[in-house]
Amino acid sequence: MIKAAIFDLDGTLLNRDESVKIFISRQYDRLTQQVGHIPKEKYVTRFIELDNRGYVWKDKVYQQIVHEFKIDRLTWEELLQDYIDEFRYSCVPFAHLTQMLDELKRSKLLLGVITNGYGQFQMDNIEALGIREYFDVILVSEWEGIKKPDPKIFERALKKLNVSPSESIFIGDHPENDVYAAENAGMKGIWKKDPHLNKVDTDYIVEDLAEIPLLIKKIKAETNNNCIID
Repeated sequence: MIKAAIFDLDGTLLNRDESVKIFISRQYDRLTQQVGHIPKEKYVTRFIELDNRGYVWKDKVYQQIVHEFKIDRLTWEELLQDYIDEFRYSCVPFAHLTQMLDELKRSKLLLGVITNGYGQFQMDNIEALGIREYFDVILVSEWEGIKKPDPKIFERALKKLNVSPSESIFIGDHPENDVYAAENAGMKGIWKKDPHLNKVDTDYIVEDLAEIPLLIKKIKAETNNNCIID
């Protein structure tokens, strides 16, 4: 019996690629007096390149931006603080996010989030998406002192939800940090397809969040049949 569904955040619930594009364009407009000597397209493109889809923290990104573009009217620390303060206002959800969560809640599933990142920053983004109240547990790596793909962070979430790994599903866009890590912890993994990656070797794949409730019903049925056979 499947009792819990746990999600990754960035690239799974939050459309981070679109959110970053919106944020960095707005940052340029907001700080145009300090960075206006740089063509906007160049500033936006270079930030996105250096950010590497969120896998490079922004202190490094902004240090490089300041150095390359010879920004002398702002420090990299001030640019970083602007990112921390303002990113939440550019958060874009993937399509069908709240409808999917509503459907899972109606099916009496426990819901959770496990996300790598900085604690308050990630919580601000969850709040910005308007979805915090859906989740029974939210674990952010900074606050937990461990991060995906460490199985301990999955085990900690399961303990808080009082469910076993075999009763749980994890949904994420990153093959190693999400899908395989969850499977290594004894959970079933669903890959939320990332258009930047080739096909991932896993049993369950979705392109759209709207597909998840039906897929979980299918997994529940498979699990129940296996229990009957055993």
